[in-house]
Amino acid sequence: MRHINHHHIRGEFRIESNRTLRNPHWAIASGTEMLVHDRALAVAMAAKTRTVPCGGEVRVVHAPTGEVIFRKCDDCASPPLG
Repeated sequence: MRHINHHHIRGEFRIESNRTLRNPHWAIASGTEMLVHDRALAVAMAAKTRTVPCGGEVRVVHAPTGEVIFRKCDDCASPPLG
């Protein structure tokens, strides 16, 4: 699991999937979840994230409560990321 840390604040939001996450702004595929410190950043990152293989669901979860705050399905018909 990758962790984006900002001034040593614990990640409050988890980007997760049942498949490997891939984002054109990350150097490598990241596994199945990533912790992020900011809600808006987590949603923006998740919106640009795909799953490998395609067809998986990408979610942003508020880690302390377990509430899903963003969800999208990765469409296999979309062109591959850069």
